[in-house]
Order: sequence, then structure tokens, then C-alpha cells
Amino acid sequence: MKTAVVTGSTSGIGLAIATAFAGSGANVVINGLGNLTEVEEIRRHLEELGGGRVIYHPADMSRPAEIADMIATAAAEFGGVDILVNNAGIQHVEKIEDFPVEKWDQIIAINLSSSFHTIRAVIPGMKAKGWGRIINIASAHGLVASPFKSAYVAAKHGIMGLTKAVALEVAESGITVNAICPGYVLTPLVEKQIPDTARARGISEAQVKSDVMLKFQPTREFVAVEEIAAAAQYLASDAARSITGTHISIDGGWTAQ
Repeated sequence: MKTAVVTGSTSGIGLAIATAFAGSGANVVINGLGNLTEVEEIRRHLEELGGGRVIYHPADMSRPAEIADMIATAAAEFGGVDILVNNAGIQHVEKIEDFPVEKWDQIIAINLSSSFHTIRAVIPGMKAKGWGRIINIASAHGLVASPFKSAYVAAKHGIMGLTKAVALEVAESGITVNAICPGYVLTPLVEKQIPDTARARGISEAQVKSDVMLKFQPTREFVAVEEIAAAAQYLASDAARSITGTHISIDGGWTAQ
């Protein structure tokens, strides 16, 4: 039985990925925000989906010591981590000259540095087993840029570089490292940035959806979280053993332009 750790998995893309792995019978460590009652409901629901166990770890992804404890807890409970999905992320939309320094630091810590800390912690165990899957949830913004999102774009470009570098290091160890680059997915993170983007650009929230977000996706549709989860399941499978150091774009054609 495989064990998966999915960061930022109490809502949105991360929850969909955790749901998919739990449903396939894996043990799953979920992590993220939410009050304990809500989190326990999520944990119980996921555990009912398959034959594995599901536990919650409240690690703050901006704190390396808490990240290390999360990975150590997974190892103690399940004997190691087979699949790591780095999904935790936050966003802030603002002009570069007005971008709060503390927001820059927080986004880089959670969206980029946390993946370094989780990967660093799981690699020894994966090498010992001769098998591992690391999946980094990047973004179309790991490939192209948009204005007013300097920290997010920088972090996601960093994730792409981290993915490639680690993939090369562990290529002979039975471990693959890949990124998934979603376009706009109507998650709580995206919903939250709509009013901020409207304010930054001086347009309505409806215009943000139609003229800023879906403008870039030729399909003119938001990506579904289940699509991201399906790609993660494939990358974690033995069928994807030769796919490493690359990315899968799920962006409705955004980066084809």
C-alpha cells in the first residue's frame, strides 16, 4: 500500500488530489487550513473512500521545522512517503512598487521553499525503497507571466527549476519528479484573488473572469480540480515511470498561444 502526502489539501486542487489517492486505496496525509471540526469531517470522508488510513498534520508550510515534523510523522505512521504532492500555495495581487515585502516573503516561503523542505525530507526514504513519485503543482504562471503577480510568478518559475534539478539528481533511483501546470481553476484561491485583481486593474469582478482569466484559456472554461487529480494519479503510477523532469500543462490551451 502506497502512502501519499499532499500539502494544502483541505480544499481546492489539493483536496481533489487527496480524494483521488484515498479512493485508490492509498494511505494519505492531508495538510492545510480549516477549523478542526471541518478538517476531521474531511479526514473521515477520505478514509471511507478506500482501504487506507488518512491522517491530518497541521504543519504551517512557511515553517521548516513543522514541515520536517509532518514528513517524520508520515514515516512513523506508515513507514515512509511513497508519493509527495507539493500543492500548498497562496496568492497576492498588487503592483510591484506597492507589493508588501512581507507578502513577497510569505509567498516565496509557502509556494517555493516549502517544496524544497518536503522534497529534501522524503528523498532518503524513497532512495532506500528504490521508488518514489514527487509531483509539484506549479501553474501556467510557471511558464508565462501575468502582471501584478510578481511573487507568485517568481515562485512558480522556481518550482519548475526545482523540479528539473531534483529529477536529474534522482533519475537512477526509481524516483520521478514532475510538475503539473494548471491554468485557471475556480478554487478558493482563485475566487479570493478576483476582487484583488479587479481593484488592481480598475475593472469589475465579472470582467476579471471573462477578460483576464478566461481570456487566456482558448477553451473559455475553468479547469476542473478532478482533471488535475487525474494527472497526479497518472504521474504517480508505474505507467509514468519514464516521465521525469518535465511538466503537464492543463490550461485549456493557454500556453499554446
